[in-house]
Amino acid sequence: MKQVTVPVLAALAKVLSGATVRWIGCEPEACQRIYFANHTSHLDALVLWASLPKNIRNLTRPVAAVDYWQSGPVRRYMATVFNVLLIDRKKIKVHNSPIDMMLREIGDVNSLIVFPEGSRNLSGKMGEFKSGLFHLAKKRPDLELMPVYIDNLNRVMPKGEFLPVPLLSCISIGAPIWLESGESKAEFLQRARKSVLKMKDS
Repeated sequence: MKQVTVPVLAALAKVLSGATVRWIGCEPEACQRIYFANHTSHLDALVLWASLPKNIRNLTRPVAAVDYWQSGPVRRYMATVFNVLLIDRKKIKVHNSPIDMMLREIGDVNSLIVFPEGSRNLSGKMGEFKSGLFHLAKKRPDLELMPVYIDNLNRVMPKGEFLPVPLLSCISIGAPIWLESGESKAEFLQRARKSVLKMKDS
C-alpha cells in the first residue's frame, strides 16, 4: 500500500505547491547529502522531499518536530509515508542528542532535509541558524551540505490553514559547502546562511 501511496502523494504535493526545482552549480545525484533550507511553512519538508528525483527521494529523510506531525491521524500517516525523522524537542538533552540520532538513522546511505532556523519563520526574513548544522558538518565532514532556498510556500500553506492554497513556488538548490579547516561555529553558520540567501537571488 505504501509503495502506491508515496508516488501519489509526492505528485499531489508538487501539484498543489506548483513547485519547480532549480539545481544551480550542482546536479541531482544519489550521494549522501544534507539539504538545509529556510523554513516558512509546515509544507517545506514534504514539498522539498517530493520535488527530488525518485532515486534521491527514496534515500532522503526530512527532519521534523514530533509535536506537529504526531498531533493527529492524518499527520501521523503522512509522516510515516514520507519517512519523516521525528525529533522530540522537549527531550533534547546532552545525553540524548538529536544530532547523534540523525547520524545513526542515516548511517552511510541516507540523506537528510533539515531547517537550521529550528522553527518556522513567519516574518519573511530568514532567521539566524542554530548550531545543529555545524555539529552535523563536524561529525560527518564527508557529507555534502546543500543550500536550499524555498520561495512562496508560506503563501501556499498560510498559518492556521489545514489545506494548501494552490500557488506557484520555487525551490533552488545550490552547490555543496563543507566545514572548512579552522572555521569557527559562528563563521560556518554565517557562511551557510549566506549560501541559502544566495539561492534566493540566483
